[in-house]
Amino acid sequence: MPAAERRDQLIDVARGLFSERGYDGAAIEEIAARAEVSKPVVYEHFGGKEGLYAAVVDLEVALLLDRMAGSLSTGVGRQVLESSANALLDYIEQRPDGFRILVRDTPRDSSNATFQSIMGDLANRVEGLLTQGFARHGLDPRMAPMYSQMLIGMGSQVGLWWLDTGEPDRQVVAAHLVNMAWHGLSSLETSPDLGG
Repeated sequence: MPAAERRDQLIDVARGLFSERGYDGAAIEEIAARAEVSKPVVYEHFGGKEGLYAAVVDLEVALLLDRMAGSLSTGVGRQVLESSANALLDYIEQRPDGFRILVRDTPRDSSNATFQSIMGDLANRVEGLLTQGFARHGLDPRMAPMYSQMLIGMGSQVGLWWLDTGEPDRQVVAAHLVNMAWHGLSSLETSPDLGG
């Protein structure tokens, strides 16, 4: 098998195993066995488990970023929410192993891009949109960073829940996610308190 094909094969096998067992539970020996190669072949391509894991994460990050960047570049207001929700849920539906790895299993000492860094990038983009909208509606634009984190967190948590339950249909989940986010945003108070 040519080197590029072997590399892709090892990444595919590793993605499945990392998703199934987590980073700590996956062993180079099992990855090699599932790929029907010797351990030295894995080391030759990736230098070890950390390098292989980084290759899996890098691929998934690129795929997710590509989908999410496109969703944020067109439309305004609710259209952006809808396309972003659909993009995230589409990625989860198409790449469940990749999403599971990005959200649950990235080692703390990893220097590679993670789901958190992707979500941080998206939160920055959403923050810009919210800042403009807040200013137009008399809301404090200094609160936009907090609200962008709320929206991103809501989306990623719903994505995890949906990945685990497998239902309802993606379009139903997206519609309800947008409904919650949009109607929550459209009814914001200028000076909220707990009123308690």
